[in-house]
Amino acid sequence: MKYIVLLSLLILSLHAVETQKKQKVTLGFGPYVQIQPYKGVDPLIVPSPVIFFDNGLFYVRWSRVGMYFFGDKGEEFSWGLSLTAQPRIYGYKAQDSKYLEGMDTRETTFEGGLALSVSYNDMYIETMLLTDMLVRHKSWLFKTEIGDEYSLGDFTFYPSLIFIYESDEFVNYYYGVKESETTLSRTQFTPGAGWQLGAQTYIEYPFTNKLAGLVNLRVDKLPSSALNSPLLESDYIYSGLVSLIYTFEF
Repeated sequence: MKYIVLLSLLILSLHAVETQKKQKVTLGFGPYVQIQPYKGVDPLIVPSPVIFFDNGLFYVRWSRVGMYFFGDKGEEFSWGLSLTAQPRIYGYKAQDSKYLEGMDTRETTFEGGLALSVSYNDMYIETMLLTDMLVRHKSWLFKTEIGDEYSLGDFTFYPSLIFIYESDEFVNYYYGVKESETTLSRTQFTPGAGWQLGAQTYIEYPFTNKLAGLVNLRVDKLPSSALNSPLLESDYIYSGLVSLIYTFEF
């Protein structure tokens, strides 16, 4: 992932020189925490880079990268079609919990595909069709996010709603139980496709004109088709990030 981000920033730098326009970049770093819904599995805590950049040709949004191939960027209204890719930090190993003993590993992966983004002033909507690039869950998902921007004193909020349609193979990979994985207390389970619904917000507070604190809070409700899985102890995934960010132009 870090090599993709560095390569993206290098290309962006070359593009900025070519167009002779100053480009705004936000860089940060902090802990990312994800509460796993699986029985007995500890929360996932990983260090995470935070990068935001968009010059109308390339973009980086937290850990997702993309390249526009069609669209227009204006002062008030912008839209674009892009190729995009992002990591999926999810899954488990059998040794993560006694309840998962005998289960095959469900691995993290990298997803990529097409994205359509439209923004008007502070409002935006983005739709993505993604597939498994590393052939782990061997399937696809369809995601739409709708968000806005609000200010309250020195705080800026970026709330959004997230709708994700997950295919049969995706839901079965992460929440299903194969016949070879069954035990006396763990029956075979084959869920179908379904909608995962989420809500999140970024909260930004400036310390100086360049340095700020950034918090991300998110909750996702698992697809209804997965809720009877014998692997689950929660219907929700909670996640968040705390980071210091530095914004500059080059």
